[in-house]
Amino acid sequence: MASSFDTAKPLAQALKDLASRARPGLLGVTVLDLDTGARARINAARAYPMMSVFKAPVAATVLAQIDDGRLSLAQAVTITRADVVGGSAVPSIGAHFRGDRMTFTVNELLTAAISESDNTAADALVRLVGGPKVVTAFVRAHGIGGMRVDMDEAGVDRVFDGTAHGEQIPADETAQQSLARLRRGYRDYLSDPRNRSTPDAAAEFLQQLWKGQLLSATSTRQLLELMYKQAIPRRLRAGLPEGVRLADKCGTSVSFEGKTAAYNDIGIMSWPNGHTVVVAAFLTGSRADKAARDAIYADIAKAVSSDASETTVRQ
Repeated sequence: MASSFDTAKPLAQALKDLASRARPGLLGVTVLDLDTGARARINAARAYPMMSVFKAPVAATVLAQIDDGRLSLAQAVTITRADVVGGSAVPSIGAHFRGDRMTFTVNELLTAAISESDNTAADALVRLVGGPKVVTAFVRAHGIGGMRVDMDEAGVDRVFDGTAHGEQIPADETAQQSLARLRRGYRDYLSDPRNRSTPDAAAEFLQQLWKGQLLSATSTRQLLELMYKQAIPRRLRAGLPEGVRLADKCGTSVSFEGKTAAYNDIGIMSWPNGHTVVVAAFLTGSRADKAARDAIYADIAKAVSSDASETTVRQ
């Protein structure tokens, strides 16, 4: 059986070209063909800020605790108004929050966190499992050393706001002072080692998920289904050929003064014939606009799909 990524070279060259196109941003990608074991990589050994990509290992940690009998999908979780965090790919829990507190099942929170990328739901799940360190311990227990979770979405927001160390925003803060604080926060986020993953580690996480090495068969199916339903935003999905499915999790930072700290997508591409390829792509420090960033991701998927098709023909 020919090894597409190791011997054919076009995919490796395509990734190199895309990384050049992404400059001055840094694009890191790992592509792993689960049928052949072949791998293509660019800038894949360094760690990138995950943003909402971290919700995938959070969900896996929750489902592992369900497998162990410590939690249940029907378990009720109360969220107070103080727990609400802004941000999601679709109208979020926060947008529909009523009163001082609301109760959700674990199953509802998993759906919101993964399929809708809801930040409030993700933070509730982080608290439920015992904190960020428990999530890191879970991936470490499975030999995934290049991925770490150290804080929830509220913690990430504090870094961006420049209040990560307990600073208070003065009530009389001037526009100039606010801008200086936000600049400091954005700079701090870009250099912060927390909540990061290498593309290699993210690819390993996805490989183990697909192969049923992280969770029970039932929990594996559930997490994959939630990832299949993440239809927004369309990054890798925009470059998929007809008939190819993608179970993915995106991650996006706010953009500030023309720079985007994180623009990510990790996923599992599967063809009708069973051919399966893992893709983990992270873009940091990008100066490109949204359309250009999206085009890079679509072209990653197209390059992977083209290579996978050639592999099938050679087999």
